[in-house]
Amino acid sequence: MNSKPILIVCGEPNSIFSELLVKSFKKYKSAKPIILIGSLDLLVSQFKKLHLKLNLNLILLKSNHLKNIKKDKINIIDINYKFNKPFEKSSKKSKNYISKCFNKAYEIMSHNEISGLINGPVSKENFLKGKYQGITEYICSKFGIKENYAMLIYNKMLSVSPVTTHLPISKVPKEINTKAIVAKSILITNFYKKNFKKKPKIAITGLNPHCENFFYNSEEKKIINPAIRTLKKSKIFISGPFPADTIFLKQNSKNFDVIIGMYHDQVLAPLKALQGFNAINVTLGLPFLRVSPDHGPNQKMVGKNKSNPQSLIEAIKFLNKFK
Repeated sequence: MNSKPILIVCGEPNSIFSELLVKSFKKYKSAKPIILIGSLDLLVSQFKKLHLKLNLNLILLKSNHLKNIKKDKINIIDINYKFNKPFEKSSKKSKNYISKCFNKAYEIMSHNEISGLINGPVSKENFLKGKYQGITEYICSKFGIKENYAMLIYNKMLSVSPVTTHLPISKVPKEINTKAIVAKSILITNFYKKNFKKKPKIAITGLNPHCENFFYNSEEKKIINPAIRTLKKSKIFISGPFPADTIFLKQNSKNFDVIIGMYHDQVLAPLKALQGFNAINVTLGLPFLRVSPDHGPNQKMVGKNKSNPQSLIEAIKFLNKFK
């Protein structure tokens, strides 16, 4: 097998992911082998419930080395999971199942070369229990990474990255700092240089409306501007701070590859309004490429067969770009 496979952790059992899998593989044929990590019985049961079909090739592991991979089929490593119905409410049982899937993925990556890891959506409330801010932080913790990582919501036209991730708004001002802005900007620049052979043009937003100095020591003055000065000295292409309410206007955003914001919804809300499902979540700072569709389990849509697979398709396409 010449192509390094793409691993996909199936994620939350009670989600739209099984539906998205079938739709994605019908619309887009990956040039690289796909290996799912999840329960074979569960997926078959869910496909039957949804009146969908997808042929799966069960592969075996010998000392965690991959065997019998078929490029023209969707491969699966079976993870045992006892269930009563195809779609059940998130529980301690499903939490343990998702942990097993992730742990198996880490084991495989330590013994085999892979193109990257995609994880299906996970119920953060049930799975993380407040221990981690999000799945990005959960995965980073497994590799001893506590600070030097970045969440990049990637789109070839315009990407965004929040300095803070899944935090309540009330905690954002205390969590942003010059060191984090500098580190994330460097990670983003190195990612673009390595994978796209270019130094990205980065815009950075302020925290306050219109970047105005409502008090003497505003975050723009004491945190963001010093970060920009430091980055410019390191030859990083960065400009700002820009007001968040105007930087996403077409005449402004067209000048940049990436917009860095201070908090999650400051940059993700406008990007999704502009790009819809044509974006993916890429974690920078890991020893491998990890991407995920830019949406959650969407449990209200489970079983309705109306979900859009585009973000998962974009994630698979993205990993097909690299050797």
